[in-house]
Amino acid sequence: MFKLSSRLQSHKVLPFGWQGLRHASTEGERTALYDFHVRKGGKIVNFGGYALPVQYTDQSIIASHLYTRSVGSIFDVSHMLQTFVRGKDAAACLESICTADILDMPAGSGSLTVFTNDQGGILDDLIVNKVNEKELYVVSNAAMKQQDMNIMSSAVSHFKSQGRDVSIEFLTPSDQSLIAVQGPQVAKELGKLLAQPKAFDQLYFMRSAIFELAGISNVRITRCGYTGEDGVEISVPSTQVESLTEALLAGGQLKLAGLGARDSLRLEAGLCLYGSDIDAQTTPVEAALSWLVAKRRRSTADFPGAQLVLRQLKEGVQRRRIGLQMLGVKPPPARAGVAIYSEGQQVGQLTSGCPSPSTGRNIAMGYVQEHLKKPGTQVQLKVREKFYEAEITRMPFVKANYFNKPK
Repeated sequence: MFKLSSRLQSHKVLPFGWQGLRHASTEGERTALYDFHVRKGGKIVNFGGYALPVQYTDQSIIASHLYTRSVGSIFDVSHMLQTFVRGKDAAACLESICTADILDMPAGSGSLTVFTNDQGGILDDLIVNKVNEKELYVVSNAAMKQQDMNIMSSAVSHFKSQGRDVSIEFLTPSDQSLIAVQGPQVAKELGKLLAQPKAFDQLYFMRSAIFELAGISNVRITRCGYTGEDGVEISVPSTQVESLTEALLAGGQLKLAGLGARDSLRLEAGLCLYGSDIDAQTTPVEAALSWLVAKRRRSTADFPGAQLVLRQLKEGVQRRRIGLQMLGVKPPPARAGVAIYSEGQQVGQLTSGCPSPSTGRNIAMGYVQEHLKKPGTQVQLKVREKFYEAEITRMPFVKANYFNKPK
C-alpha cells in the first residue's frame, strides 16, 4: 500500500483545495486593504487566519484567472511574512536553516529556498533576496508565520550567542503591505507610474530593488510571483498601499483578483502550496525540488537534514511529486485526497487539483511511487468511487513567462 506522510494523509478537501480556508463568519485578521476590498466587491473569506477576497463581483474566478494570463491582475498578499535579517553574518545565519547559497548570491538577486528539519523535511518554502552583503529581505508563508519567526529568531539568537553580527526585524501587515501584480501587461502599466522606468527594464526575474512608484518613495519591487506569468511583488507602507493600488487600477488595464484565481494559476504553473503539496515529512528530493539544494550547500552539507537529503540525491527515493492531467470526455475534477491507482493497486495520492481554465483539462499534482513518475505513464484516479483515466505529465501545465535575463 502506498503511504503518504501523516500530514498529507489528513488533508481535508476544501473549496479550491485550501487547508486554510474557513467560512467568512469566522473572519480573520484584516490587512490594510480590507475596507478597499469590501468597497470593490470582494467576497471575503478567512484564509490562514486572514480576511482576504476569494473573488470580486465583477468577475468569476475563471474569468479572473484568464484575465491574469492575458492582461494582468492585482492580488493582496499582505498576509505573507516579510522579514529583514541584517549584519555581516546575516547570510551565514540564514544558510544555517535553509538550502540556498546566499553567501555567493549577487546583491539585488533572490532565490526560492526551503527551511528543513533534521530529517530533511520541508518546514516552509520562502524567497530570500540579498539586498546587499549585510541585509536580506525574506518573504515566507502566512500559514507558517509563527513557526518561521521562531526558526529565524532561534538562528539569530544562536549566532549572537557566539558573538556574531546579526539582527532580525519582522514587518507586520499593519505597518507594511505586499501586493502581487501579475500578467503580461504589468510591466507596461508599472512603467507609467515609475519615476525611472528604464531601471525597471533591467529588473529580471528574481531580482529586487527600490523604486519610486506612483509618487511613493522607497518602494521595494521584486520581479517574481505565484502565477507563472511575468509580474512583481511590491512591498509598500500600509498607509500608502490603497493609493498605490488605486493608481495601478487607474490605467484601466489591471483588475483586482482574489485567492480563487491565485490558486488555479499557481497549480497551472506547477507551484507548490505548503501544507498541501509539501510538508515537514516531505524532503526536497521527494517533492521534485532538488534544484533548491544549491551546489555549494551539497558540498558543505551543513543545512538541517543534509545527510538524509544528500543520500536521497545519490540513492533515490520511493515516492515523487508529479503532475497529472485527466483523460477522456468531461471527467469530474479530481481534488486533493483522491487516490491514484495502477493495475488495481493504490500507488499515490493527489495533493492539489482543479479544472484548468487555460488548458480546458482537469489537472492535478500529487505523489506516486518512484517507478511511475515518467511523463506519459497511465494511471487511474478514484473519484467518488469511480475510476477515471489520467496521465502523468510534465509541469508546468502552461508555459512559464518569467522575465529572465537574456543568455
